[in-house]
Amino acid sequence: MEVTIKGNVKVSKVNKHIFVWIASFLVGYLGIDRFLRGQIGLGIFKLLVGSWITLGIWPLVDFIIAVVKAYGTYSDTETLTFINGKYSQ
Repeated sequence: MEVTIKGNVKVSKVNKHIFVWIASFLVGYLGIDRFLRGQIGLGIFKLLVGSWITLGIWPLVDFIIAVVKAYGTYSDTETLTFINGKYSQ
């Protein structure tokens, strides 16, 4: 996490993958991690049937994939930027 302060403007930059790791670990069984990666269809499918049919194996595999970053890039940048605590593109 990188924080810079210029006058009264606080700019924070955070690695995107940390959010995916946390979401995958805490609520991966709901498919939230797939939504964060931009895979909406798989997120909906995982939300509806994925975790209970696979007995929790799918969320575990997705967490491992998120940790090793094997899912590729889902955006053009690796960081999220916050200006004065609010998300900025």
